Amino acid sequence: MKHPSDTGGTALVTGANSGIGKEVARQLLGSGLTVYVGARDLGRGQAAVDELGSGAQLLVLDVTDEQSVAAAAERVTELDVLVNNAGISDTGQPPTETDVDTLRRVYETNVFGVVAVTNAFLPALRRSAKPRVVNISSGTGSLGWSTGPNPQFDHRNAGGAAAYRSSKTALNALTIFYAQSLAAYGPFKVNALAPGLRATSLNSRAAELGGTPRKQQRKPCDSHYSPTTDPQPGSSPGTARSPPGEPIR
Repeated sequence: MKHPSDTGGTALVTGANSGIGKEVARQLLGSGLTVYVGARDLGRGQAAVDELGSGAQLLVLDVTDEQSVAAAAERVTELDVLVNNAGISDTGQPPTETDVDTLRRVYETNVFGVVAVTNAFLPALRRSAKPRVVNISSGTGSLGWSTGPNPQFDHRNAGGAAAYRSSKTALNALTIFYAQSLAAYGPFKVNALAPGLRATSLNSRAAELGGTPRKQQRKPCDSHYSPTTDPQPGSSPGTARSPPGEPIR
């Protein structure tokens, strides 16, 4: 069977009313898919759908709200591609200056929300011939990069953005575990993607220093949704490498 982009399949992108999520939605639409634009806010979501045009459908979805997730999953009965993009940042503090409430808030969206959405939409994904799940991660969540020189950031930054970065570390682990557990159900592919620092509303540094979302998002739309994409050499099982970077949304 052809890839969903060749047959008019269906995708869901969470947090798709702005930034990277909206650009991913735009390019999936350009590939011929119907795209559910996941958004917490009805007004902002509808504005994004209006901008994206034909093929975009609003799906009100708060990944931190159990009832919202359940209601959204009831509406989507068939799904080929799930992009877990919704995410929030912290204030850049090290763990010694991070309170537990901040950790809970960041993990609620960046980790627990991904689990809630993925599990809720698994029945719809299992109806696809070649289901794909892509989790938007960050190079700052890499334990290897956080403990040694890397091409993206200074690892000697005293553990800044501890809540955000550790949430992406947890997400990377979950990506592997999902890939392993879903392998028994056939052609599932589960990958993590780190687009690098993009100019989004995630935080002030991203808005000031990041490249445009469109600049990097050609790669996930070209490769990570491909039915032939496998983990690249040197990457962990269930993940695919793209240029990792700093906090993204």
